[in-house]
Order: sequence, then C-alpha cells, then structure tokens
Amino acid sequence: MTDAVDQARAHFAAGNAHFEAGRFEAALTAFDAALALVPGRPSLLANRGAALCRLARWNEAVPTLQAAVQADPDHADAWAALGLAQEALGQWAAAADGLQRAMALGLRSAALSLTLAVCLLRLEQPAPALRVLDQALALDATLAQAWSMRGNLMRVTGQLPEAARCFEQALAHGGDDALHRYYLASVRPGEPVPPHPPRAYVESLFDDYAPDFQHHLLQNLKYQAHSTLLAPLLAEERRWSLALDLGCGSGLCGGLLAPVCTAVDGVDVSRVMVEQATASGAYRRVAHAELLPFLAEHDELADLIVAADVFIYVGAIDVVVLAAARRLASGGVLALSVEQAEPGHDLQLRPSLRYAHGRTAIERLAASCGLRVRALWAAAIREDQGQPVMGWYVLLQRAEAETADA
Repeated sequence: MTDAVDQARAHFAAGNAHFEAGRFEAALTAFDAALALVPGRPSLLANRGAALCRLARWNEAVPTLQAAVQADPDHADAWAALGLAQEALGQWAAAADGLQRAMALGLRSAALSLTLAVCLLRLEQPAPALRVLDQALALDATLAQAWSMRGNLMRVTGQLPEAARCFEQALAHGGDDALHRYYLASVRPGEPVPPHPPRAYVESLFDDYAPDFQHHLLQNLKYQAHSTLLAPLLAEERRWSLALDLGCGSGLCGGLLAPVCTAVDGVDVSRVMVEQATASGAYRRVAHAELLPFLAEHDELADLIVAADVFIYVGAIDVVVLAAARRLASGGVLALSVEQAEPGHDLQLRPSLRYAHGRTAIERLAASCGLRVRALWAAAIREDQGQPVMGWYVLLQRAEAETADA
C-alpha cells in the first residue's frame, strides 16, 4: 500500500507540474494514473476536474468535481471549479450555488464574483447580481466587464447618469470602444448617436434570446407588430409570388406569409434564429447574413418585402430601404414597422438599446427611393413594463407601377 501511495504522490506532483506549465492533457493523464492507485482522493479529483475545465471538457469536469466536493465539502477550489464548469454549460442555478459555496469557504477573486453575477442575472436576480458586481469591483476596479454589466443594470432600472459613469469606466479600462459608445449614446442625451449597433451585440443578443424568443415576445411583451403590419395585406386575399422577410427571427412573419406566397425567403443575423426559422418550414431558404448583403445577393425581384420590428436594431435605414426598393417588382410593397421617435427627431437611440424613427424621416426616405406611402398608421408594437410601446406601421409601394389601394 505504501508503494501505491508513493507512486500516486509522484503522479500527483507530475500532474501539478504539467498543469502549471499549461500541459493540461499531460496533467490529466498523471491525475488519472494517481486516481487508479488511490481512488476517491478529493485533491486528485479536484485537480482532475480543474484540468478538464482548462480543456473545456465541461461535461466530464462536472461529475469529477461533484465527486470531489462530496468527498470533501470544504474544498473551496473544487466548488469554484464546479461552479465555473456548470456556468459554461448554462446550468445557472447550480453554478451560482457552487460559486457561492466557494466564496463562503473564503475564496475571493474578482473573476469568480463576475461569473456569479452572470449566473444571477441569468436567474433574473438583479439585486444580488449588483451586490456581487460591487464586490468584484472592490477587488479589481479595472475589470471592464464588471463595469459594463453594472452599467447595464443601471440602464434597465432607469439610473441613467450612473449607467453613463459605469460605461465610461468600462471604456477607461479597455472595454470594447464601439459597444460602450453605443451604450453611452443610449443613456446620455447629447452623445453622438451611432448610425448602427455593433453587429456582435445584435447577434449575441438574439442568439441568447432565441430559445425562449417567441414565448417571451408574445406572452410577456404582448408583441403584435408582425400581425398588425401584415393584416391589411393578408386581407387583400392576394397571392404573392416571392416575399422577403428581413430580420425573420424565429419565423413569426413567415408563418403568416407562407399560406399566401409561392415562396418566402428569410434572413437574420443570429445563427440560432436562422436555425429556428428554417425548422419552422415556412421558408424556401433562410440566410445567416446582414440585410444589405442579403438584398444584394440576388437580382430576383420580390413583390413583397417585410421588415417587422427589425429596423429598431438597424438604426439608420436609408441604405437598407434603398436596397429593398431595388429588389421590389412592379407594384411591389415594402412593409415595415419602427418605434416612434419623439417629435422633432429623425433617429433616436433609447435606453432600451432600440432605435426609434421619425415619421417625416420615413416619408422623406420613401420619396428619395422612388416609393410612395400607400399607408402609414400608429399602433402599439409591444408592451414595456405594462405600457404600450408605440410604433409607425408603413406600407411603401413602387411609384412607377402603382396598383389600386386596398
């Protein structure tokens, strides 16, 4: 037995040396060799789990680390590694529990606090998340991501001057320039309004949002832009040849369009949304792309182009509307919805991080693109904290081949 223990210690020491040198596969091999000789040792299990974490083999790391904390409930490092592995797998509640146990056992680091804050936000616990972010910043005031997360918590709770301060701190400590200037413009009047949001922001937003997108949108936010926008067109009982669904999301418009169209093509910047829209069966094809490349990709003319609630994530829409106009067949219709900007504003970026557009700006844009305003009306798009968010609903038609109004 003594020989086995001595051999296990040698393997353990070798594994630690490999780990410190960044040779994680070799470390894992050494820890496995040690565990074969002395099964169930908490320190070996913890180090094996840590090596698996460094190799991003999260599904293997979790049971190893669970065995480690079961063998030694006071092993702070094992609890921390377990929490990090579960966070990587999206197991938010379990991850938060592991990280909190590690911290209760005396483990303190800004990175751990930041990860715990992420989990708490995923669990919709903003107040505890804010406390943990403040703990992270007390440990490391240069943590740009913590400042950014804190700023967004301030933004959504309406504490806009404090949100602006946090975003400035994130910028000062190396936070992404384009993203944080976009955030700043949403909370501080007088800041230059970026014409477009950072693509990475929009893509990650909807990739994260996709799994619960339709339920949240329809049930929680009482979203109605897709049905309100298409209602007058569907009432015509017309058969459309080709429809293009810009920013198709999970396919809400596609479901309404498919029965009255020969073909529907969609596009979205979120890969996860593209997968959901494709799975809906409503589309001939769905492209993972930005709007302009999609519109320029083919010269096949469409007699209907729909942009339901997508321009709030585009910003300045002049170039996109012009590109859409060029894809319209004779008599074709461009149907769009936008949030209403405050009077006197052509384009605003709101604290919701959504753009709002002015009515007169849309009318000017239509004329410059050779389109006539066939219909324009005000109606709610969705609710925000129980209050309606008002939008403009617009039907634009190619002027050179007008058809009778509905």
